[in-house]
Amino acid sequence: MRNWLEYIPFICIASFVRVLPRSWALNLGKRLGQLAQCFQGRRVSISRDNLHKAFPEMSDPEVTATISAMFKHLGISFIDMLRIDQYRGQQDLDLYFEINGQENLSEALELGRGCIVLSAHVGFWEAGSFFMPQLGFKTNVVTKPMRNPLVDTFFRRIRESKGNHVINSRNGARGILKSLQQNSAVCILLDQHLKGQGSIAAPFFGRPAHTTTIITQMATRYQIPLIAAFSYRQPDNTYQCHFSKMFLLEGDLSAENILANTTLINQQIEVGIRHDISQWFWLHRRWRRCCEK
Repeated sequence: MRNWLEYIPFICIASFVRVLPRSWALNLGKRLGQLAQCFQGRRVSISRDNLHKAFPEMSDPEVTATISAMFKHLGISFIDMLRIDQYRGQQDLDLYFEINGQENLSEALELGRGCIVLSAHVGFWEAGSFFMPQLGFKTNVVTKPMRNPLVDTFFRRIRESKGNHVINSRNGARGILKSLQQNSAVCILLDQHLKGQGSIAAPFFGRPAHTTTIITQMATRYQIPLIAAFSYRQPDNTYQCHFSKMFLLEGDLSAENILANTTLINQQIEVGIRHDISQWFWLHRRWRRCCEK
């Protein structure tokens, strides 16, 4: 009953924004982001603390402006995520997306080992659900199931509408390996806190942050090529999408080398965030006190 009580208002909002013209819907998203900031004092405080520690040279007005821009961006991204399956073919790809470095992903897949595409909750991270299959890449995305199974089914349908396959992160290693063996591009967001077995405290913006080592170990053991990819929103609500040069993780699976390679991955994510810090998820508790002791 609780799931349905949450789902009914959600699907009503989703249905409404899906029938609006794109510009109206995204403008509504910006307003919703501004409204959310007014009621999310705790998240604003977390964002302010994270920004001050990551960029101690930033003034208070600069931090405040960045947080305001972040909430607007997240509101727009939420609405665009509800509409991702409404992008249509080559026409919308040409109209809304500028792709840079597509040849880097093609080159990585030519090795025949698949490719791990590293990304984060920066820019419009769901954009690849549309443009990667449209570009002809066999794509799999690793996602954490939502608590409400009805909402989770809605988003899974949208993510798979263009030909992607969703891999449940709870059984991620097996699904990732299977996809790589099929020479697919596997997209993973690697900027969230993960504590416990299979994680390590690795530097991120100069502070230790618990990070999964599963990807590090897999890419090192099987010499899977990695690419960092990010899609940044532009002021006119188009996107610039970037694929980095591929790289391989070197060395063995010793604890020391796992830390070094996980740090390298975090550095790739950090570079992507620094490109536009107002489009990252600063309100997430990425750094925990347990890491910083």
